[in-house]
Amino acid sequence: MKSPIRSPREFWAGVIYAGIGVAAIVIGRDYGMGSAMKMGPAYFPTILGALLTSIGAICIVRSLIVRGQAVDAFALRGLAMIIAAIVLFAVLARGAGLVVAIFVLVMVSSRASMKFSWSQSLALAGGLVAFCALVFVKGLGIPLPLLGSWFGG
Repeated sequence: MKSPIRSPREFWAGVIYAGIGVAAIVIGRDYGMGSAMKMGPAYFPTILGALLTSIGAICIVRSLIVRGQAVDAFALRGLAMIIAAIVLFAVLARGAGLVVAIFVLVMVSSRASMKFSWSQSLALAGGLVAFCALVFVKGLGIPLPLLGSWFGG
């Protein structure tokens, strides 16, 4: 029997979007919703979850209509590099500081790409460190040290 799915890549993207959207809505149910004028803690996750679920539904319907690409081989190495980068950021943020944590995050996660380039990754890491330091630490006053206690900060 022939599958009604004409674009497997779009179908699975839609399933992922819808799944994350539904999860956000379900998790947000435990918090107060509030109103548009006085938003509660569940308002943003619920609205975002509804949008993601809608995008997922559109992708799924589109996958049944429009012919598309098949799903490629699963990039296990890339997934492992992204997860490792996030874990390293979480471990390094307080002890090593924001500068080191973001630098490591960018360098490790950029290795997940097959188009990895040291020079581009270093430039991106430097720009992101400067941006995050200015916006989050200086601008918003988030209490994360630029250089942590491991480096005498």
